[in-house]
Amino acid sequence: MKYYNRRHFIKTSAISLSLAGIGGLPTSYRIEERNLFKYALCNEILQEFRWAEQCEIIGNAGYNGVEIAPFTLVKQGVQEITPDNRRQMSQDMKNAGIECAGLHWLLTPPPKGLHFTSPNDKIRKKTVNYLSELIDFCSDLGGKIMVFGSPGQRSTSHGISVQEAEDYFTDGLLKVADHAKERNVQILIEPLSKTSTDVINTLEEAIKIVDKIHHPSVSSMFDFHHTVDETDAMPDLIRKYYKYIHHVHVQNMDGTFISPDNIPKDFLPVFKTLKELNFNKWISTEVFDFSPGGKLITQESMKTFKKIEKMIK
Repeated sequence: MKYYNRRHFIKTSAISLSLAGIGGLPTSYRIEERNLFKYALCNEILQEFRWAEQCEIIGNAGYNGVEIAPFTLVKQGVQEITPDNRRQMSQDMKNAGIECAGLHWLLTPPPKGLHFTSPNDKIRKKTVNYLSELIDFCSDLGGKIMVFGSPGQRSTSHGISVQEAEDYFTDGLLKVADHAKERNVQILIEPLSKTSTDVINTLEEAIKIVDKIHHPSVSSMFDFHHTVDETDAMPDLIRKYYKYIHHVHVQNMDGTFISPDNIPKDFLPVFKTLKELNFNKWISTEVFDFSPGGKLITQESMKTFKKIEKMIK
């Protein structure tokens, strides 16, 4: 028997009742209002729940997708998630009325011992190989993007310079770029603040590497929390680098979720700019403070998105 969740039932019932209205029945039932943007939730917020439950919570809150942090699902690495498991994960998303936006926190342990810019050839090779496995995992779930943040696995180490680290970073992405293209996945370099890493702190620095690699499967993204080292205003950054921005992460500057009652005024022009530019890629809630509880963060963040939509109309 095919499993239908409550949200799916409401949607299909609305369609049936609407069609029935053509024959004279009431047509007051309708499909829920469509979101202005495509919204996803980063799943580590809900990691205390089983995968299927995470999907249900995300779907019922009104999101279109889930962005997966692989470390929340494994003990050793994504290789332990079998093809059957991956098919079931995909079915769980479908049952909940959502899809896989992609992956983030790519190299956060487990597995241990990964470092993308290590001067140790064996460690870099191991890390590049795991990134390749993540590409397969992402594609198997229907994801299209992989956000490369992972500050602890890309910072300088063992006395190498920032330039050497960036060269290793570039070389590693070049090694997996063709495989990513074959699997229809884009790897997005995430600029991170200097408080997180000393490698790639601004969009300009990220784009420099993207242009150097010059491959359709490597680009960048925008994260509100990590704009502290930028000199341009956020809307100006969006316009300047728009063709490189294939994903957006949203949270307060201190890493907490944005309450619908306390939306930062300087965030609204960013959403307005995205609307004006017809941004049609994913916008994800990613927060670092889970203390309010995963369900509350999930629900309140969607209320915030809906309120922002009304404020920028």
